Amino acid sequence: MKLFLYLKFPSYFSPVKAKILDTATEHFLNLGFKSVTMDDLAEQLGISKKTIYSHFNNKTELVRECTLGLFHKIANGIDCICKEDKNPIEELYEIKRFALLNLKNEKSSPQYQLKKYYPQIYGTLHKKQFELFKDCVRINILKGMEQGIYRENLDVDFVTRIYFAGMTSLKDESIFPRQQFAILPLMDDYLEYHLRGITTSEGRNTLKTVINSNQD
Repeated sequence: MKLFLYLKFPSYFSPVKAKILDTATEHFLNLGFKSVTMDDLAEQLGISKKTIYSHFNNKTELVRECTLGLFHKIANGIDCICKEDKNPIEELYEIKRFALLNLKNEKSSPQYQLKKYYPQIYGTLHKKQFELFKDCVRINILKGMEQGIYRENLDVDFVTRIYFAGMTSLKDESIFPRQQFAILPLMDDYLEYHLRGITTSEGRNTLKTVINSNQD
């Protein structure tokens, strides 16, 4: 099933509001939450700021709706991937590709700007991300252990939390400056690092096959 088209906001929004949300989300991800102004969005959309403010009281409200809307769309996409009943290793790679595509590969530093300038929104989003991640990875680990491709003695809660902590730190440019660590190979390296630590010999063979297929 091909999910990997950029997901748009639902049609139950008015056409104007949906277009504002789509455009704002794309610009926030590409340029940063602080960098993009309401004037920029109005010019890009070809509408007045008054029209934007008729749908959103202020920029903070717009940022909140964009971030939470994108979170729910990605969460729904991940849920669809998990229902495909893939091999657990393939599943993690598929989720990574899907999330990165819909986050536009995070070309700027949106997470840093969100945390600095909109800390309450960041905090809410971070909690939601952890809950989603915890449930998704927990099921993935249990499935992998049952299939014999993950080690049977894993502490599932620990592995889930350490994986989330590591994935979150990859986006911290004070640790991984983008001039030195491009996000795509960095995510690939970390996912391989994580999987090599929890797989059995059978799982490592599967991992090798998946990595080779992704390089084709």
